Amino acid sequence: MGTVLEDMAESGEEAPTPLASRTYSGKFALRIPPEKHRELAIEAAEQHVSLNQLVVSRL
Repeated sequence: MGTVLEDMAESGEEAPTPLASRTYSGKFALRIPPEKHRELAIEAAEQHVSLNQLVVSRL
């Protein structure tokens, strides 16, 4: 039984780039409920940091 990569090679397909080898922009979109957005925005303001800084610190 062949591996997925062997099957792809046999059919002429290119193997995808491994996730760890890809280049990332550092940006991604996140959808959250408006109530959570408000809560986080208020907390960021209280801490005198941007919403982005607050969220990054939580990750």
